[in-house]
Amino acid sequence: MRTVTLKNGDKVPAIGLGTWMLGDSADSYESEREALFAGIEAGCTLIDTAEMYGEGRSETLVGSVVAQSDRSQLYLVSKVLPSNAGRPHLRDRFYRSLERLHTDYLDLYLLHWYGSVPLSETVEEMEKLVAEGTLKAWGVSNLDRTQMEELWALPQGNNCLVNQVLYHVASRGIEYDLVPAMREHHVTTMAYCPLAQGATLRQGKGLFDDPLLRALGKKYDAAPSEVALAYIIRDGHTIAIPRSGKAVHTLSNAHGGRLELSDDDYARITERFPAPNHPTPLDIQ
Repeated sequence: MRTVTLKNGDKVPAIGLGTWMLGDSADSYESEREALFAGIEAGCTLIDTAEMYGEGRSETLVGSVVAQSDRSQLYLVSKVLPSNAGRPHLRDRFYRSLERLHTDYLDLYLLHWYGSVPLSETVEEMEKLVAEGTLKAWGVSNLDRTQMEELWALPQGNNCLVNQVLYHVASRGIEYDLVPAMREHHVTTMAYCPLAQGATLRQGKGLFDDPLLRALGKKYDAAPSEVALAYIIRDGHTIAIPRSGKAVHTLSNAHGGRLELSDDDYARITERFPAPNHPTPLDIQ
């Protein structure tokens, strides 16, 4: 499994485990737990969740796995809703998340998206948790270039570790101006929906039907999804968090974290799915 080193020195797997829409159904609960356990065993030890996902049910699902795992080997990420990101709600919501996750600290806590609470207040509350030792680091999600500039202008704004944004082979708008700015500030990209879940690609076909990705999959004895993941994490500074409720798919995603394409094949994907040459609105799903 390839890894990414964050600016605080933490080394995390380039492929993590997303949990959006997991934990909602009793019928799939056990298979989703098995998928998380399989992912951890395969080296995908970063688990991303949020208080919003299933109104806490995803955190509860993750917590049931954490309770039966070696916590020291996991990197747990959760997110706070913008409406709860100030005084006094952030602190209360943070500890509710800890309880659901069966842990006494979080490795990373993110502002889910830009809201009405001033960023200065959110940063202040995050830093209080870091000072207490219950939070290791904080970051943001779904912030565009302008919003990140506002964040970096704050006294402790450069303590932001990651920005979690939608990013996949057919949605590369962040590469124009957001990613270069984040690289200057050593902020890591965390890609959600890296397999274009719920999206369509060219000519109405889905990601797994794309001819180039299918051809490269055959060449490397890999699924098209694995090729797509390998492309997204190609720069060594990006973490992808695909979500799956089935162990077989989780293991396939983990394989994508070990797959290395040739420079020519990376270039072929770049040509087929070109990034825009102008600023574009941030994709959000």
